[in-house]
Amino acid sequence: MISPAPLVDQFARRITYLRMSVTDRCDLRCAYCMPERMTFLPRSEVLSLEELRGAALGFIARGVRKIRLTGGEPLVRRDVMDLVRALGRQIGAGLDEVTLTTNGTQLAQHAAALADAGVRRVNVSLDTRDRALFAKLARRDALPQVLGGIAAARAAGLAVKINAVALKGLNQAELPELIAWAHGEGHEITLIEVMPLGEVDGDRTDHYLPLSGVAEDLAARWTLTPSGHRSGGPARYFDIAETGGRLGLITPLTNNFCEGCNRVRVSATGQLYPCLGGAEQVDLRAALRSGDPDAALAAALDTAMRIKPERHHFAISARGEAPALPRHMSHTGG
Repeated sequence: MISPAPLVDQFARRITYLRMSVTDRCDLRCAYCMPERMTFLPRSEVLSLEELRGAALGFIARGVRKIRLTGGEPLVRRDVMDLVRALGRQIGAGLDEVTLTTNGTQLAQHAAALADAGVRRVNVSLDTRDRALFAKLARRDALPQVLGGIAAARAAGLAVKINAVALKGLNQAELPELIAWAHGEGHEITLIEVMPLGEVDGDRTDHYLPLSGVAEDLAARWTLTPSGHRSGGPARYFDIAETGGRLGLITPLTNNFCEGCNRVRVSATGQLYPCLGGAEQVDLRAALRSGDPDAALAAALDTAMRIKPERHHFAISARGEAPALPRHMSHTGG
């Protein structure tokens, strides 16, 4: 039997990393991510558990080694642990790792089960440890639950990486303290520039903070040494001598990171986005629901490789302008 060809795009980049959204729903309403009155998808449009599993197996057969489950908030999906366990059984049989990005609100009740299923690390989105600011940003007073979830994950043996969106005039002054806290707790931390995806209630330009300036400020405070560490994602890493920890920077706007891109995204509705910052997409849901899903899925993945662009074209919009892309991150998959 001939093994399926690996996924390689037209720029000779091998795709080994899939970010798969299991839901667009979220129990927070982070101001830079979505409006307060967010309209979520009808459940009938979201891929079933079996369809998600089938898509994942199709990617694994084509050489994907790492799958990250995302949302929305993946842990609000009722049957998500069934999918985690199914994917966990593929570790060592083509798959190296299953990971999860979460806002942490539901993590305390799932941390032990995630570890039992084979998950070894999770990313937790946390922009501030100030309860009032958290409630302002997330529009929900949920900081105690998030911190409890992080503690539960650590107790279950999961490595935790903190993801923080850097926001001018909001958490900007707190970033050094947040980094020091994360490293003191034994966690890595990554700072992210705000992504210009989807309409929100305010104007992102008010709080866009280039990480180039943040890195300069941190280098004046601490000793930052470029690290050779690679996680499979777009972050560039630095070791900080004074804290003893590792800092990642994800800079879609100030420093293009596309040359070595090894990933694609699948939304909860089964749309495959070869590039987070592009409009290109392939309908995997139609393939999975066709008369010959295996063949249709294989053809769809081949199409995605042909249309994956060389780079994204993210740019922060001028004040009052529409965002670079109309779809929300919660729909695309974080």
